[in-house]
Amino acid sequence: MSTALSWTGRLSSLYIGLFLYGASMAVVLRAGLGNIPWDVLHEGVAEHVHLSIGVVSIVLGAVALLAWIPLRQMPGLGTVSNVIVVGLAFDAVAPHLPAAPGWRLAVPMMLGGIVLNAFATVLYIGARLGPGPRDGLMTGLVARTGWSVRLIRTVLEVTVVVIGVALGGTFGIGTVLYAVGVGPLIQWFARVLHVTAAVSGDDTAPDRVTDPV
Repeated sequence: MSTALSWTGRLSSLYIGLFLYGASMAVVLRAGLGNIPWDVLHEGVAEHVHLSIGVVSIVLGAVALLAWIPLRQMPGLGTVSNVIVVGLAFDAVAPHLPAAPGWRLAVPMMLGGIVLNAFATVLYIGARLGPGPRDGLMTGLVARTGWSVRLIRTVLEVTVVVIGVALGGTFGIGTVLYAVGVGPLIQWFARVLHVTAAVSGDDTAPDRVTDPV
């Protein structure tokens, strides 16, 4: 049974969602079958600057947030938290996972990581405390250009994947499956957790989500 989120519930949903998002990034990356699109870039940059992937994620998240200024986007608590918590969660979880395991473990790790990523996305978006820096960059570009969300997202993700691969990031079947599968999974979890309006960007509907723990 779902109930309107209290402030405490929204904070719990936000931070649990962000931690699980960072954990899901680590699971997919450690599977070794292809990273989440932005993580292709994070890994590629990390190869050249001798920083952890989590730290690179934080730095590039901050850069994306700076890009909000000319796009006239306003960050929220969730935006700033996203920049910091996701990268820290990645670095906390990644060392405890096997790196590039055999396919019998790699495949369920990859699939489980993608599902976990979608679930985590719905939790933190359902909190309605501000989009992530990369999501805000996307919506800001949509508002400024008039192009569709699908087109802007595709252009952004293709761009970061191409740059990431050029820098040494891992592209593979996991990247492709994430690109085609995470959207439907997010929609399904949004219906299950009763946050469809929040995920679709309709802020006129009441905040509703089940207990995330």
